[in-house]
Amino acid sequence: MKRILFLLLVISSFVSFSQEKRKIEYYAEQQEADEEKYPGATLLIGNVKMIHDGIILTSQQALYYKDKNFFKAIGNVLIKQGDTITQTSNYTDYDANSMQALSWGNVVLKDPTMTLTTDTLHFDRLNQKLYYRSYATIKDQTNTLKSKNGNFYLADKKFTATTRVTVVNPEHHLESDHLDYYTNSGIAYLYGPSTITNTQNDNRIYCEKGFYNTKTDVSHFVKNAKLYLKERTVEGDSLYYDKRKGFASATNNIQVIDTVQNFITRGNYAEIFELKDSLYIIKKALAISIIDKDSMFIHGDTILVTGKPDKRIVRIYHNVKIFKSDLQGKCDSIHTNQVNGLTRMFKNPVIWSDQNQITGDTIHLLSNVETEKLDSLKVLNNSFIVSKDSISKEDFNQIKGRNMFGKFRENKLHLLLVKGNAESVYFNRNEDTQVLETITKEISSNIEFTLEQGQIETIKYLKKSDGNTYPPSKLPDDVRKLKGFIWREDEQPKKMEDIFIHDDKSKKPLKEEVKSKKPSVNLDKKKKVKTKGKPKPNRSPKKQ
Repeated sequence: MKRILFLLLVISSFVSFSQEKRKIEYYAEQQEADEEKYPGATLLIGNVKMIHDGIILTSQQALYYKDKNFFKAIGNVLIKQGDTITQTSNYTDYDANSMQALSWGNVVLKDPTMTLTTDTLHFDRLNQKLYYRSYATIKDQTNTLKSKNGNFYLADKKFTATTRVTVVNPEHHLESDHLDYYTNSGIAYLYGPSTITNTQNDNRIYCEKGFYNTKTDVSHFVKNAKLYLKERTVEGDSLYYDKRKGFASATNNIQVIDTVQNFITRGNYAEIFELKDSLYIIKKALAISIIDKDSMFIHGDTILVTGKPDKRIVRIYHNVKIFKSDLQGKCDSIHTNQVNGLTRMFKNPVIWSDQNQITGDTIHLLSNVETEKLDSLKVLNNSFIVSKDSISKEDFNQIKGRNMFGKFRENKLHLLLVKGNAESVYFNRNEDTQVLETITKEISSNIEFTLEQGQIETIKYLKKSDGNTYPPSKLPDDVRKLKGFIWREDEQPKKMEDIFIHDDKSKKPLKEEVKSKKPSVNLDKKKKVKTKGKPKPNRSPKKQ
């Protein structure tokens, strides 16, 4: 029983202490009671002052409801909490029991980090939270924030703003529907569709999640991030941007669009140096350019794009593969000058155009920068062009020489000039029966060829030639394939996805396999060649 009495005494004391703590103290020059006009209230007039649990409220007039512990301040209301927060308004209702204040009419609240202005403001003193539901403006040393709805947490100096949110300073304009903003650090955490515009150069950032430091101009976005620079658009799953350094990096599912050159790069990691006009991209790096309304895809381990739009250079190096609907290629590295349209391929390069395989020590492709069509071709040192015979899988039409120069017509190889030590082997078939009739081996200083739909149409020997024509049964084994012949069809990307396949380096090249085989036996006399349908014939080229 004593224990119960003790607990009741403690509880009673606590209730008395709580009631005392919630009690309002007030002062005024004049006090009146008008039950008919203000039932249950005391009217306070002149230099009204209210004190309650750490706040001081002053006003011109007030109504005090003692039974409800409620205070209604009227005219030139000023609220002070501690030494840090002051608020002015035309009217304030204060409930001392719940410690809730509602102010309206020209509300201005200040603390050491910011100034808030609105028409109506709620103050939850228990949770030290301010909130508004009908637009407010917050100014700090760096920014001006506006939103329709918002909460301000005094302890954390944090605004949670929603609906038509803007954050503006002399250099940037931010728009969002949901963000957290810290007035002490100037950092904004963005949730939902948000856009940041640089008012000095019109660069823009779009994202749906991330943070932006308004004081340092550093931002990091992690959902649907897009950076719109003057000449490039950068997209990625994750995007980091330091505006003052002009540096951006992106990770995963990256796409960089060159809005000037109509050129796209993709990959899973990229760095952009805006002030140096350079782009570096790795991890499944891919370059896409539009040539005559057709896309050319180039993949390599690394893509480096440098220079301003009028002097832009593209370098792609290591394990490079090219795919276009009518042109494929492979090499170790590529150097492209977008100003003059010159693309240079280095280290064991090969291209496939129609049915032709072209190799050499170095290959140059020149595009017309105005029409964006392929214009010409240069194959320097050890040039070699091979096309498979239309019927036999073992026979190849071949042309080789020191250097080779070609011209394109509608993106197809039309004219070919072989200069220096030119040699050719050609398998001639009857146009009607497709039967192999002869094989021609020619040697000359310079040979000119015209091609139609990938096949040799005419041959012109620019200097005296030396050659032989053989019937199939009497073709010497050393004539069938020219020295240096390699057939690289296994390396050819047949579709765009193939450019990401790294070839098996342990596999021996066909050249070595051919050497290890026994000499081939000519079977033309023993068996007829069977064909399906009507394949395109190897027409005998016209000599000029």
